Amino acid sequence: MIISLFDPWRSSLCTCPKKYSLNPYTGCAHACVYCYITSYIPRAFEARLKRNLLKQVKRELLKLDPRFPVTIANSSDPYQPLERDYKQTRSCLKLLKERGFRVQVVTKGDLVVRDASLLAEMHAAVAVTVTTLHEGTAAQLEPGAPSPERRLRALQELAERGIPVACRIDPLIPGVNDSAGELVRELAHIGVCHVVSSTFKPRPDSWRRFAEAFPEAAEKLRELYFRRGSRVQNSYYLPREVRLELLRRVRDACRRYGISFATCREGLKLNTAPSCDGTHLLRLHAGDVEHAQGS
Repeated sequence: MIISLFDPWRSSLCTCPKKYSLNPYTGCAHACVYCYITSYIPRAFEARLKRNLLKQVKRELLKLDPRFPVTIANSSDPYQPLERDYKQTRSCLKLLKERGFRVQVVTKGDLVVRDASLLAEMHAAVAVTVTTLHEGTAAQLEPGAPSPERRLRALQELAERGIPVACRIDPLIPGVNDSAGELVRELAHIGVCHVVSSTFKPRPDSWRRFAEAFPEAAEKLRELYFRRGSRVQNSYYLPREVRLELLRRVRDACRRYGISFATCREGLKLNTAPSCDGTHLLRLHAGDVEHAQGS
């Protein structure tokens, strides 16, 4: 199956509404040090095409319930460099539009702006991940992804086209990118409706990469994660009080600027939005975006 129900791990901490998941590519060239896909995708940072993708998507869409939205993508970025040449994400969007599906795009790629006209014609929303405004930190965290400046510009251009936009400030890592107030202020200025945030939940492979990229921060965090924290399935969590403090700061900043807020797989009651993942924005049309920001 190319399209499946979201949440393959059936996590009790997942609060997403029912939705489908579609990954137009296998692997992701962004090679983020915190990424979890290396624990279940071979050659995870080697992006590659899926054989007979469009043929399979077209066939599977006939069997799916259009009442539930489709998220593109959860395990590989739909607008990574490969998309510039092969346009598999764009082709999938056209098929989804034909079948009347609502679509949420999740990306770090500013190439999404290329498809703004198509997205504006659909029941679509876009979430762009921005973990920090600091260019150097971003380059270490997400070595293959566009700069924060380019991602913010993409969010602004999409919002100006009337497409509801959200931002994922995800993951937050103490001592690395845990000061999000300035970022939230910038997001409000460019028209972002919703923020999703969560803390870094390393698995053994992502912890190893993180420790190589940020040795000093890793040394300080080791006790928090592996002695005072807890293990949930295959991931390690910071202590609850630490996560609460980090995420409250983001929530409070969102409140100041009139942006709805939610956490992801935290088990904390901090959400101020109708959905944790931002799929509630799919109800919006161009004329409703400004109202949603102020609500």
